[in-house]
Amino acid sequence: MTHHFSAGASLLGLGTAGFALGSTRKRDVTLKPLSALLLGVGLVLMSSAAHADQFKQAADNARIECEVSRRELTRIALVGDQIASVSKISAGNPYSDFAVSNEPVRGDLYLSVPPTFAGADISFFATSKKGYVYKFACRTAEIDAQQVFITNPGLVASEAADWENESTPADAAIRLVRAMAGGETVPGFVIRQAAGVPARVGSISVQLIAEYEGAALHGQMLRVTNLGRATATLREADIASQATLAISLTATSLKPGEAATAFVVTPSMAN
Repeated sequence: MTHHFSAGASLLGLGTAGFALGSTRKRDVTLKPLSALLLGVGLVLMSSAAHADQFKQAADNARIECEVSRRELTRIALVGDQIASVSKISAGNPYSDFAVSNEPVRGDLYLSVPPTFAGADISFFATSKKGYVYKFACRTAEIDAQQVFITNPGLVASEAADWENESTPADAAIRLVRAMAGGETVPGFVIRQAAGVPARVGSISVQLIAEYEGAALHGQMLRVTNLGRATATLREADIASQATLAISLTATSLKPGEAATAFVVTPSMAN
């Protein structure tokens, strides 16, 4: 049975027009065209967004391969953790050395490879504040400034599980919708921004804005735009699949050219 909530009750005044909550059920393999597009659009759009930032997964003592800029800075950040120290060999000459700066507030690293650097790659070790050690082995390239985000699945799963276990699965799904609508970070969840080319079904265009990936829940924030010449009606039932745990729309009726945001929560893709 699906329960419906008013905008004020569901998102505490965040401006959503509708909210629905469902129980976990077997995934529907015969989804409506719009529903299938909304739930699968992330797999298509994230591939194009991946060219902007580098996302890596690594366990303790793992080797992390990445690409760093030879002409601009490269930022390395740990998701849910901070880099406490770096160990590298300092050659003392510009032909075989590079600079590493450990930013004290967020614990990020900033790498600088000088134009005189003669090697094709760099390597160093980093120890995090939560006790994890990573070996970085990165190629250098004539590219723009880079950002590398490192996720430790064990750390993320543990923190996400703690956050999700603070309430029932239904309440956790509602909390995730609220967090996405408010642009909040969620403990233990990996948040990926997207800027891919919108997909289209009929007069409706759908673009993935962000994804929230936790131990048990997967959230998608999508922009839905009416590209047609007539007013379009959006319904949760047209977007939700059998696997949907919670869904909310900022509008249920779109005039030509108008857009709304959809927040969809399903079981984590890792499950």
